[in-house]
Amino acid sequence: MAMIQCISPVDGSVYAERAALSFDAARDVVARARKAQKAWAKRPLEERVQLVLKGAARLNEMSDVVVQELAWQMGRPVKYGGEYKGFNERSNYVASIAADALAPLVVEESERFERRIERQAHGVVFVVAPWNYPYMTAINTIAPALMAGNTVVLKHASQTLLVGERLVQAFTEAGVPEDVFQNVFLDHETTSALIAAGSFNFVNFTGSVEGGRSMERAAAGAFTGLGLELGGKDPGYVMEDADLEAAVDTLMDGATYNSGQCCCGIERIYVHESLYDAFVEKSVAWVSNYKLGNPLDPDTSLGPMAHKRFAKVVREQIADAVSKGAKALVDPKLFPQDDGGAYLAPQILVDVDHSMAFMREETFGPAVGIMKVKSDEEALALMNDSQYGLTASLWTKDVERAGRLGREIETGTVFMNRADYLDPALCWTGVKETGRGGSLSIIGFQNLTRPKSFHLKKVTA
Repeated sequence: MAMIQCISPVDGSVYAERAALSFDAARDVVARARKAQKAWAKRPLEERVQLVLKGAARLNEMSDVVVQELAWQMGRPVKYGGEYKGFNERSNYVASIAADALAPLVVEESERFERRIERQAHGVVFVVAPWNYPYMTAINTIAPALMAGNTVVLKHASQTLLVGERLVQAFTEAGVPEDVFQNVFLDHETTSALIAAGSFNFVNFTGSVEGGRSMERAAAGAFTGLGLELGGKDPGYVMEDADLEAAVDTLMDGATYNSGQCCCGIERIYVHESLYDAFVEKSVAWVSNYKLGNPLDPDTSLGPMAHKRFAKVVREQIADAVSKGAKALVDPKLFPQDDGGAYLAPQILVDVDHSMAFMREETFGPAVGIMKVKSDEEALALMNDSQYGLTASLWTKDVERAGRLGREIETGTVFMNRADYLDPALCWTGVKETGRGGSLSIIGFQNLTRPKSFHLKKVTA
């Protein structure tokens, strides 16, 4: 029997392991979900919404266990209290818009005709969730999918093996029927085989670009809808009229929080030449204040990366850039806890350019490159010089200028004077190799349902 393991970044031990389901056992899970779906969809919308909110509330009651488990599984310091702020914000917002988002679009209601478009649940939704924000990324789809009348099968990354169990436990204890929301442990081969067999009506995947390609290959010919949130290399642009202190504080946090393991983390920064020196100096000072260490220590502000192989990629990118002329500015002596493994010191590189992998490929670690620019045109060209497009962060006092530039940036979200944040009222989406589809907002509900048209003629004469 194949086992799926979580290797803890805290000490390299096997923190948890579970047996992977066989194809037949997994197919039985899907069959139960499909059987339960019609009765679930027939429940009043408000009843479904309230059960989901009760599930979210029950998870909040489990915070002592959840926060500790996150530290052990993927290294986030306990001082940050898990992911409850974003988890609750997203759950509550989609609940508040569910009725409007799922309301019929009435074209005509007269003595002769009723014509309308209704939203109907897809059926069984498969959520393949990542390890970096395992609760928040999962709830983006789970909450609206269940509210809309779908049943959900959840598969989490091996690095956060216990998260799916905790989510299902919370929702089941809150009253969501067992077959309506189920967790599974699957290897890649079984996952692909289930998708290829047309087991699901919709698949939402958050992960790597290569993982997204695997999903598309598996779904080819199955006519299964896919939502894909993949890689990112999100830029920040600091203009000459920016609030310097605010830009440093937000962009450095966006580059290094969660050890830089954020889908929309800031990975490259372009600064107008008039602010460049000051921005770099203040950024180095900001990053140097981190305390790297065991995430279970309440004083730790920067934990290990989720796995030593992820840290290895970051070190290799930094070394390659330095070999090509980049300069590393953060003194490694400030971080003696950097062990060459999962514990990795933060770093800022200057004298970088786009010939370096560090400025082009996803780093997904606590390291960022800063470049000097002379104009909006130069910054725009550099921001668009990427195969990714999730978010971009613009720093200026001029809203019109930010809007004008934002329309030219090839990205899913444009921030002004903000970064590394997901607004549940807006569609979370990307372009290029960042993926396709979108979650949250009214559009998220539309992606998790299908339109069904009703043309009802009341008279025959």
